[in-house]
Amino acid sequence: MSSLFAILSPNSVVPHAAKGRHRVGVLIVLGVIALIALIALFSSFFTVEQQTSAVVERFGKFRRVATPGLNLKVPFIERVAGRINLRVQQLDVTVETKTLDNVFVHIIVAVQYMVLPSKVYDAFYRLDQPTVQITAYVFDVVRARVPKMELDDVFERKDEVAIAVKEELSGEMDTFGYIIVQALVTDIDPDKKVKESMNEINAAKRLREAAQERGEADKILKVKAAEAEAESKALQGRGIADQRRAIIDGLRESVDQFAQSISGTSPESIMQLVLMTQHYDTVKEIGASSRANTIFVPYTPGGMSDLAGQMRDALISANAVAHVEPGEPDQAV
Repeated sequence: MSSLFAILSPNSVVPHAAKGRHRVGVLIVLGVIALIALIALFSSFFTVEQQTSAVVERFGKFRRVATPGLNLKVPFIERVAGRINLRVQQLDVTVETKTLDNVFVHIIVAVQYMVLPSKVYDAFYRLDQPTVQITAYVFDVVRARVPKMELDDVFERKDEVAIAVKEELSGEMDTFGYIIVQALVTDIDPDKKVKESMNEINAAKRLREAAQERGEADKILKVKAAEAEAESKALQGRGIADQRRAIIDGLRESVDQFAQSISGTSPESIMQLVLMTQHYDTVKEIGASSRANTIFVPYTPGGMSDLAGQMRDALISANAVAHVEPGEPDQAV
């Protein structure tokens, strides 16, 4: 220091060249001091992002937790040891286990967690790798619960597994400054062959149900068709009966009117004339059609006489029975 003051003193007697060298040395020293001061000044300030906390240490010992914004620290003495994310984070854990019916499945559990702002110290110093601890607890809970369920129950009761994971993690991770927001079973993936067999079972079940429905539909259609046919036959029979009754009534009226108009004629001759007239009218109508496909069976006049006699006798007998008074003897026999 005395040499420095001697250089700076105007009364010092130093050669000109030596003075120049000393001045350069002084400028270098001053520059280094200024640089160190600037570095110390700028290193005293640091910023912390939103939803983040910074841990400040002094000589390796915890000093304080810095909040979001601009913060100060003592240069060369204090340092930012680390930063803690306060946002909700998610960890997806894939667990392979087997069910009660010996089916191996891959279960994906999504764990949503965050650090409590009031427990940043515990989260930073007491737990080294939180994801490793969370994964271990998820494996432990899933492999303790799922082997007690069958595969179908795993799908139906997956919420129970998620609740058990959350309860287990909440009790353990709270002491380390972490809160478990939610635990969700997002996927249950059995072996490929198991899925194919389940799809085949489901397809067979659907086909069986479809076949039953088709059978019921065919049964209903056949029953309805039979009911419709029975009703149609009944109506047809009623129509034929009414037609025959009308024919008989018409023939009887025609015979009665003919016998009243022409005296001396017998009912037999009148019926024979009517039948012959209808026969030739039928032949005429058939012959008038250009596209008739009627086949005539060979017959003789004698055969027609027998047919006409049978029909005539039946009509006369029916007419005689209808005119018999109650209590009188039957005269038609």
